[in-house]
Amino acid sequence: MFGDRESESMSSRQFRMEEVYRQVVAKAGDAILFADREGVIRLWNSGAEALFGYTPEEAVGRPLDLLIPEKLRRKHWDGYRRVMRTGVSRYASGELLKVPALRKDGTRLSIEFSIVIVHEDDGRPAGAAAILRDVTERWNRERAAKRAAGEKSRGAPTERG
Repeated sequence: MFGDRESESMSSRQFRMEEVYRQVVAKAGDAILFADREGVIRLWNSGAEALFGYTPEEAVGRPLDLLIPEKLRRKHWDGYRRVMRTGVSRYASGELLKVPALRKDGTRLSIEFSIVIVHEDDGRPAGAAAILRDVTERWNRERAAKRAAGEKSRGAPTERG
């Protein structure tokens, strides 16, 4: 009997943890997505919908090009294919990648994200999950501060009262 109770309890805990994981991903404020080996979006949470403007129905099944400015796509795909071939990325160790991205309405934003390479049972990469955040306002402030510092160091005229 004890074995049955223990087994039932473990099964119940497993179910609860799977539900916890599901809800954390689904309800996270940060955008979370998963793209398969070919770069096709397979998971799209509510944070991704809020950030990019696409519903899950619009994003799932579409390639990552949906989010990548056209001039950056070649570089992106070269890197993505290399990661899927090797299973290695410096961004999988927690280093943040900072890049421009596109919203559904065509506006550009600056994002930073980390990735998690998801592996098949045999160890081959199955795809990559990304946890993304909009840093557009911070990037704009930093750019303005650098511009102001550059003008000041060049002795640019200041406003006169």
